[in-house]
Amino acid sequence: MSTYLLVHGAWHSGQAWERVVPLLASAGHRVLAPSLTGHGDKAHLLSREVGLDTHVDDIVRLIMEEDLTEVVLVGHSYAGLVISSAANQVPDRIAHLVYLDAMVPEDGESAADVMSTAQVLIDRAAKSETGWRVPPLPEMPPPVGLFGVTDPADVAWLRTMLSDQSVRCLQQPVRLDNPAVVTIPRTHIECVVGRPEGFVRRPVPAIQPNGTPSQVWELATGHDCMVTMPVELTELLLKLG
Repeated sequence: MSTYLLVHGAWHSGQAWERVVPLLASAGHRVLAPSLTGHGDKAHLLSREVGLDTHVDDIVRLIMEEDLTEVVLVGHSYAGLVISSAANQVPDRIAHLVYLDAMVPEDGESAADVMSTAQVLIDRAAKSETGWRVPPLPEMPPPVGLFGVTDPADVAWLRTMLSDQSVRCLQQPVRLDNPAVVTIPRTHIECVVGRPEGFVRRPVPAIQPNGTPSQVWELATGHDCMVTMPVELTELLLKLG
């Protein structure tokens, strides 16, 4: 049995994994899909002080409180930053890092460094009424849709879980200064349909930080593949457990 810890991206909640969790669990694995501070059942905790460090603490605290080991740590989108810093703190508890259509940072980088469009969101937040709230991206015509989701029923369901993000999440830097984090195997899963204009994915290097060839898989769907292709995504994740 493996332990899968699924970390949602910006604006989403742990509910985003609702179609994947039972599939992994039915294969005999333990699965956790928490909502980060400010989202889902923790939406009431959103404030200007919530940032990347808050979300990293969420994940590290969960790992320690549940005494999780040999964790397959999956980060979607923005959560690529979260899982990177979390693994830096508890590398001995992480068996595999999975970057699911995610930002892949270097030490000291913020979301704005990894993806330039994040700076646009930061600038908009600074000019907004609150000065710190970043609302979810708007729905666009297919194939982009709402985070890559285009089916009307799925879009309606997705809207129920979306909420604002604090700008600090996009500003705080990742810490990757623990030499042990380099040894953790990585897998990259890229969604190759309907990427919004301006959202440029950083190429995956041919060699992982641990010196082994990089493993990159593709899903022919939009960004929120846990909504649109839960079965296919689960099949890929099960290869790592």
